[in-house]
Amino acid sequence: MRFIREDVLRLTGPIVVEQVLIVLMGVINAIMAARIGSKAVSGIGMVDSINNVFIVFISALAVGSTVVVAQYIGHGDTEKANETAKQGLLSGSLITIVITILLFALRYSVLVTLYSSAEPEVIAYANTYFSITIFSYPFIAISTIACGTLRGAGDTKSPMQITLLMNLINIVLSYILIYGIDFSILGLKILFEGYKVKGAAIGITISRLIGAVLSLFVIIRGSKTLKFGNIRKLKDLKINIELQKYIFGVGIPASVESLLFQGGKLIVQVFIVGMGTIAITANYVANSIFTLINIPGSAFSIAATTLVGQFMGKNDKDGAESVLIYLTKLTSLALFIICAVTLPLTDFLSSLYSDVEEVIKISSDILRVNAIIMPIIWATSFIIPAGLKGAGDARFTMITSMICMWIFRISCGYLFGVTLKLGVMGVWIGMYTDWIVRTTVYILRLKSGKWKSNVVVKLEEQPKSY
Repeated sequence: MRFIREDVLRLTGPIVVEQVLIVLMGVINAIMAARIGSKAVSGIGMVDSINNVFIVFISALAVGSTVVVAQYIGHGDTEKANETAKQGLLSGSLITIVITILLFALRYSVLVTLYSSAEPEVIAYANTYFSITIFSYPFIAISTIACGTLRGAGDTKSPMQITLLMNLINIVLSYILIYGIDFSILGLKILFEGYKVKGAAIGITISRLIGAVLSLFVIIRGSKTLKFGNIRKLKDLKINIELQKYIFGVGIPASVESLLFQGGKLIVQVFIVGMGTIAITANYVANSIFTLINIPGSAFSIAATTLVGQFMGKNDKDGAESVLIYLTKLTSLALFIICAVTLPLTDFLSSLYSDVEEVIKISSDILRVNAIIMPIIWATSFIIPAGLKGAGDARFTMITSMICMWIFRISCGYLFGVTLKLGVMGVWIGMYTDWIVRTTVYILRLKSGKWKSNVVVKLEEQPKSY
């Protein structure tokens, strides 16, 4: 247990810091956008729901690279780990370019189809924000996959440092581009009025571009066991069929799971859009604060995939189970402490985003209920499946997620939120129903031990390049 604790602390410390930085970037962007007005923040929130589908999709696809790298590192095969990182970036970039082109062509149709009941002004803000942030998708893919493979190799410090610099740039740029600047220096007056919603989109897109450049620089230059070396030779860019099979063997089920999960969340978002601008804003505020509270959960989830993958690569299946149980308990404890601290602060936290009394009341009520439920069942609902993916059990988690989202969260969210007229709170109650079912299923799966029989990579074989 001592060695497991040391592995967890070594890996998760930088991940926690990185997640704090990621969440703070979102929170600061939300606060800056909120000062433009409720309709602007509603438009940004609607687009973020779509953008998050892509982000979660590419993050799930990156899980394939992370798991394969982690298992090769656990097995001591750094050469194949390096080749896996390269192959993951190559395939991920190609897929993302296609998605970006298609979405840009259909961007307005997507918005009016998903959010037909939204006010015209909200749609206009959303279209402005979406038209720009779409072009950040390739940058998100590069940095996500590169940082995922670095974590799979046990290097969590480099992604943290990249995120720190990217966030600092985003905060400065977004503030200037949203609000503008007006000051004099040496008798020279500098005046820039700012672009408001467009400025928020430009700021975050530029910061993501810089993050992608930094990620590539780190992985090409070399970081611990991962190093691309000379990629200028054309032969280095060839597709390695065997490694792509390994990557997509985990990545495709994880991506399908994420797409179905985020697709379900979009449908739930449609329910909320039908409730009006106040409901949209309150849900956006509650979700933003929820993400802040859940920083340890996000960090330990990433660590679970990497550590379980490395233990499986060592063929230490009991160690994989032990580290997964330890991380689940640690996450629950961390969430209990954070929720206990934030429970009396819900009104204050909500007021940072909005000065509309009804928005503050609805979001605060949601957060109070969440503070009671989250420490009990979130970890078993999401840390266990993250670890199962590290063991290659991605198909099981995909099926479970699909059933829980589409049968329980959507139907119960509609029942409580729309039919019973509980509003946004009813939608969140539907989410808690989903969590309860997930918890039950994943605990049973963990105890069964069937997940230990999965084979992600054939460690004794040398993949061939084509």
